[in-house]
Order: sequence, then C-alpha cells, then structure tokens
Amino acid sequence: MPTLAVLTAAGSGTRLGLDLPKALVELDGLPLVVHAARRLCASGAVDAVVVTAPPGLREHVATLLRDDPAVDRPVRVVEGAGTRQASVAAGLRAGLDRLPGDAADGDPRRGAEGAAFDVVLVHDAARPLAPPSLVRRVVEAVRSGHGAVVPGLPVTDTIKRVTAARSDDPSHAEPVAETVDRAVLRAVQTPQGFDRALLVRAHEAAAHRADDERSAATDDAGLVEALGLPVHVVPGDAAAAKITTAHDLRVAALTLREER
Repeated sequence: MPTLAVLTAAGSGTRLGLDLPKALVELDGLPLVVHAARRLCASGAVDAVVVTAPPGLREHVATLLRDDPAVDRPVRVVEGAGTRQASVAAGLRAGLDRLPGDAADGDPRRGAEGAAFDVVLVHDAARPLAPPSLVRRVVEAVRSGHGAVVPGLPVTDTIKRVTAARSDDPSHAEPVAETVDRAVLRAVQTPQGFDRALLVRAHEAAAHRADDERSAATDDAGLVEALGLPVHVVPGDAAAAKITTAHDLRVAALTLREER
C-alpha cells in the first residue's frame, strides 16, 4: 500500500529577514519547497505528496511543482492554516480525501484517485536537504511495526535546566536547576512517519488545540505522545537541518555544494 507525504510550506519565514514566505526562498536557484519535494520523490518511498502553501499562493506553488521534472509523484497543493498543526491537519484531510486533487491540470504524472495510504510522512519545507535515504529509513521503521517514528540526532552540547531569574536581578541571570544527561537526548527532525490511522486519531483528539499558536503542537509526534502511545527515534541526518535564519541558508548552500 502507498505512502503519502504531507509537506508543510505555509510558514512566514520572518526570521530570515526576507519579504516572502520561507518555502519560496531560493537555495541554489530553486525554492526550498521544490528541493524538499524533489528529495521526497527521489526516495522511491513516497507515492503522493500534499503541500500546504502560504495563504494566497496555492496556484503559484502548484505551478512550481508541476513544472519541475524531478517532482514525479502525484501532487496536490492546498492552502495552509494559521498554525503548523492546523496546516498538517488540512494537508492530511486533502491527501486522504482524494489523490492527487489537482486533476484539472491535466498533468499525466498525476495519478488516479482512490489510492489507500497506510503510511503518512509529515515533512517541513524548511528542511529542504533531508536525504532520500532518511525518508526511506523513516518509512521502513513504520512498516516494521512502529506506529510513530521520528529521525533524531544526538545532542552534543551540555544542556542545563534552569529556573526563572529573580525579578530584582538586573542581570536576568537564570539559576541552574540541573545538568541534563545528554546521552538520552535527541534533536528531532523531519520527515516524521506514522501509521495513517494513528496520525488521523492523534489529530482528531487534539483538534481543539490546532487554531491557537500557544497550544498547537510543534510536531506531530507530540500529538501521538499526548495519546499515551509510543514514539520511536531512528538515526537522523545532519543534512536535514532546519533553515530558520540567513546563516542557516548559507550553511545549506555549503551542504549542497559539498554533496556535489
């Protein structure tokens, strides 16, 4: 049975300091969302992709992906929502509703409707260089029987847990409560993979949180954890780093050059 990838690309990218959504920022001449979609397709483990686009830019993103020959899987583009959780939920509904959705575009690469997905990946366009091998690793772990799988890297810095600074301390210095054992810590990446029914259940249970940025989940594995169910970690990849700042974009450009 096939795998669906929900690719979130609706973020604003304010911290990049640019006047366009992050997913449309170019890396080596291509928007981040195109890089991410290409690598999902190149994995050979993804059968269809739903992209959540920035408000008002659905058609633009659809054209970018439709015109790229390396995006060779059925693609549907929907408008994202106000939070990441709500955007993923919208993409999930669209992907499970029908495949691919943009039937009117007449593109022969777009597949037939009615496919039943058993695995769903959730990936961020802000991680445009996640390797195809990482995508396969996550899908294989889900298919081996783990209902929720995330890639993660060991934490290399020393981590301190702190308490609030005293209000009368002009330095705002925070007292250290403890040094956390970093051996058991992982920095989580995407794509995250799920048994389809489990991810749907997790989003339905947390729907009341989705529209408020203060309560919305920052990753989908957290919704599964909220159900009291296990999440497993597979080895991540340094190339799947998240682009948040202009410095991150420069590092990604260097990573791309090194790959070549």
